[in-house]
Amino acid sequence: MENNDILIRLRYALELKNREIAEIFRLGGVEVSIPDVVNILTKPDEDEMDTQLKCNNKMFDSFLNGLIIYKRGKQDPKPGNPDKPEPSIQNKANLNNLMLKKVKIALSLTTEDMLEIFEMAGIFVSKGELGAFLRKEGHKNYKECLDKYARNFLKGLAIKYRG
Repeated sequence: MENNDILIRLRYALELKNREIAEIFRLGGVEVSIPDVVNILTKPDEDEMDTQLKCNNKMFDSFLNGLIIYKRGKQDPKPGNPDKPEPSIQNKANLNNLMLKKVKIALSLTTEDMLEIFEMAGIFVSKGELGAFLRKEGHKNYKECLDKYARNFLKGLAIKYRG
């Protein structure tokens, strides 16, 4: 899935307004105007492919960090840790895993909540499989979260929060 598609689905699931999206980007450290938010969240026609503003990995990571701050509040950094976290996205492969982790943190979801969200979308994920998705890349039990799982998680999130 592309970053723009994930943002569109998250916006729908969490019922976020354009102003809130711009604020979330700002909290994550990226300035995005409301017209830019509209360009990011608008699906282009075939003849208008160049009008959509692409959300790159750095912007997407900032959005997810901003979502955590927006939903849970700013956390004071621990002594010895840098103020700004290192970018979490090293490659395209761990994008879905990162989205699962950060949405889980932002919405204060438990493992059971996440399993229920997957079930609402009509997909069965075991507790072990979910744990593998949430592990750090490079861990021996790490498993890449495929687009199918990310798409169904966002679908289940929409069902849970929008009814």
